[in-house]
Formats: sequence, structure tokens, C-alpha cells
Amino acid sequence: MNFTTYSPRSRYVDNSADALYGENGTINVSYSNMSMTGCNRIMIPNELFLSLGLVSLMENILVILAIIKNRNLHSPMYYFICCLAVSDMLVSVSNVVETLFMLLIDQGVLVVTYDILRLMDNVLDMMICSSVVSSLSFLVAIAADRYVTIFYALRYHNIMTTQRAVVIITAIWAASTISSTLFIVYYMNIAVIICLIAFFFAMLIFMAGLYLQMFTLAHIHSKRINAFQKLRHQQQATNMKGAVTLTILLGVFLVCWGPFFLHLTLIITCPSNPLCVCYFSHFNLFLILIICNSLIDPVIYAFRSQELRKTLKELLFCSCKERNAVL
Repeated sequence: MNFTTYSPRSRYVDNSADALYGENGTINVSYSNMSMTGCNRIMIPNELFLSLGLVSLMENILVILAIIKNRNLHSPMYYFICCLAVSDMLVSVSNVVETLFMLLIDQGVLVVTYDILRLMDNVLDMMICSSVVSSLSFLVAIAADRYVTIFYALRYHNIMTTQRAVVIITAIWAASTISSTLFIVYYMNIAVIICLIAFFFAMLIFMAGLYLQMFTLAHIHSKRINAFQKLRHQQQATNMKGAVTLTILLGVFLVCWGPFFLHLTLIITCPSNPLCVCYFSHFNLFLILIICNSLIDPVIYAFRSQELRKTLKELLFCSCKERNAVL
């Protein structure tokens, strides 16, 4: 892979270069010296990748259908959540397609040329790169939406209109597509990897700042609330619930994607250091964590939103009824 060039799963693509910096600001990394460090590549069955990918794909499809079906969920925040589910789907689809290709090639059912493999690699890597950029961006969008809801409640519907939400969504997807394309084209350039890492940490710092202000001011406001402001307090509690949900989503994202971004950071800082090379050997575990992020997010949506949970139950119940009717 390009986006996952350093992954043991990419055994069909040439990764035989030494783990050294190349010319013109490029970088070449491989596992050719891994045996010298005493670390072995951690291999995970393709069947596990496929199973997790399929479950994640179905979960996120259900979330998207539920948001589309229930008009009560037609609000900017849920539009952003829907797009976040689409971002998770990109990871699931790329994982399922790649794993199927690998299984078919292993069994000798499918025979493809190196050029086709490289092209497929580029397309799948674009999907993963677009997923991480768009996921972070939509988490920021949801954080900004909750910030406006809490501190500009009376003006919220004037500030966060459907039209503005659509513009934000369009801009995020356009930026994600362009950036992922550039990343794949120039993936061997150190500057591109640095930009991706910088984007990751910049978004985390920005959201941390929003959270700090939201929870600090909310705590101050809660002390000033009296019986006369009970209704306002209930509204604020609802808004804070959304902020807490977002905090959980961000925490899961950080846990699941953090090891991968540390992987990229080590590629830049110490590509040939024995300890770093040992860390690289765990790459398949990092991929599993990334897939688990796509798997866990829909569970968080359903657990934290009663309305969404209700709609998901209706979708599953209707599906079961139709299947029983056919049988």
C-alpha cells in the first residue's frame, strides 16, 4: 500500500527498500532488517479483517438509513454524524475489498498484474486517507455545532442553518478528496507525511480548546441556575449530553488512530532505529484498531441517542418481518 506502505499486509507490493531516507526529501521504509531486532511481524488472519469490516459496514449503513428515515434527526449535528458514518464506511469498504482480493490471490482464484495491484492499492489508500481527514474534520464540525448550541442557544438556528451545514459538508469532502489524492501521489515525500501528522494534532488541539471552554463555562453556568431557569437548565443538559457524546467519539478516535499516527511519526524520526522497527512490526494491530473505530462509533451513536436507537430498532424489526414473510 501507499498509505499503509509499511504494512505486512502489503506483501504483493514491493517494500524491499532499506529503511533509510532517500533523496529529494523522500523516505523509504521496509522490514528487511526486522529480523535483526528480534521482532517478528504480527500476522492477523484475513478472515478477522473481513469479518470486522463487514460488521462495521453493516452498522454504518444502518446509522445512515436511520438518519435519512427519521425526520427528527434531520438537523446539522446529525448530518455531520451521518457523514462521519460515511467516513467510517470508507475504511470498512477498503478493508473488505482489499481482504477479498488477498484471499482470492492466495487461493489462486484471481491472477492480476503488478500494475493492477498498484492501482487498486492507490484507490484503497485514497479511501483510507480521505476517511481519516474527513473523520477529524466532521468531529471538529460536530464540536463547533455543540459549542454554538451551548453558548449561542438563542441564535443557534440562525447561525447553524441547513444551508451552512451543506456548505461545510461539501467543503470537507472536497478538501478530503484533494488532500488524499495529493497524499497518494506524493506519499514518499516526507513533507506530505508531516502535513498529515500536523493536521491530526492541530485538529486535536483545536477540539481540546473547544471542550475546555465548553465544560468550564457550562460548570460555571450550572452554579447560577435557579428554579426559575429550570427549563433552560433542561435544555443545557441536553446540549451537554451531545458534548459528552462527542467527547466519547473523540476519545475512541484517538485510541484507535493514535498508534497509526505514532507509526507515521516514528517513520519520519527514526525509520531504522531497532525499537522503532519493532514498533512497525505491530502495524496489523494498528489496522485492526482503525477498523474497530468504525465498528464502535455506531454503537456510541445508538447508546447516546434515544431517537436514533428507536429508529435503528424499527429498521431491524422491519427487516426481520420482511424476511419472515418471504420464508
